[in-house]
Amino acid sequence: MKVSIQLLMAFIILMCGSCQTTKDNKVDTQQDEIAFADPTIFVENNKYYLTGTRNRTPQGFSIFESTNLEDWKTANGDTLQLILREGDSAYGERGFWAPQIFKEGSKYYMTYTASEHTVLASSNSIYGPFRQDEVRPIDESARNIDSFLFKDSDGKYYLYHVRFNKGNYLWVAEFDLPNGRLKSETLKKCFDITDSWEATTNYNSSPVMEGPTVVKMDDIYYLFYSANHFRNIDYAVGYATSKSPYGPWEKYAGNPIIHRSIVHENGSGHGDLFHGPDGRYYYVYHVHNSDSIVQPRKARIVPMIMKKNRETGIYDISVDPSNIIIPRIK
Repeated sequence: MKVSIQLLMAFIILMCGSCQTTKDNKVDTQQDEIAFADPTIFVENNKYYLTGTRNRTPQGFSIFESTNLEDWKTANGDTLQLILREGDSAYGERGFWAPQIFKEGSKYYMTYTASEHTVLASSNSIYGPFRQDEVRPIDESARNIDSFLFKDSDGKYYLYHVRFNKGNYLWVAEFDLPNGRLKSETLKKCFDITDSWEATTNYNSSPVMEGPTVVKMDDIYYLFYSANHFRNIDYAVGYATSKSPYGPWEKYAGNPIIHRSIVHENGSGHGDLFHGPDGRYYYVYHVHNSDSIVQPRKARIVPMIMKKNRETGIYDISVDPSNIIIPRIK
């Protein structure tokens, strides 16, 4: 019996060891997913560069690159490749959120939020370091977050961003890129919360509209935005259209186009548009960590479906939830 008990214990240990391996593999798979909130993808020379909100030390922004949107790595082979770091000739001490990378001429620019202000930094390389000649925010007159710089077909830049007034609301102003300043006399609020999906009761908060992205197609401006608090399971994405960068904006009747009922994960929102390998528009966004845990949020990519409405000449936009991509570190 003693030998039988020993054999039985050995068998149990072996089985438990197998269970632990399976569990660890699941954890590893989970950890391979890129934990960025407010993600954005910059495209250049058939390569994709992904960055976003990290919410951990060292404060700043890191970057991954890919050629297929599924497999991501750092260019230097390290597990962490920072392109902007707190205290390295760039504004901000906390709350490094919502970056956007774009290029003008041979110079790369990044707008981001830090210490509840929007900031503009630049670099000669996509890998940074992104720095400022003068360490300051774009607009020191009031708190503002979630910046997105849009370049119109006439060469003018417009800064879409969020300002606070008993809630978070979207604003726009013409932007002076060489001086890194918005033209305050052009400031205009985009719109208010008007639709039920923009303020659900699943999380108690002040009104929230944020995460703007703007594209122009056939002389129509498309403003994509997120609504609800990011902790709300109903955090979602919709869009509005206009014939002017200032509006007036008309919200799409089919909003939201990204929501947990569509993509089947909670807290789906705050991202950016880009062209994928097939030339189609894709939207990169974040979701909650799980059905019960919000942080750390994880990045997702979904193809967009563009169908021009024959009556209005405006695209009716939806997403393809059957082909969602989960970016993983390889």
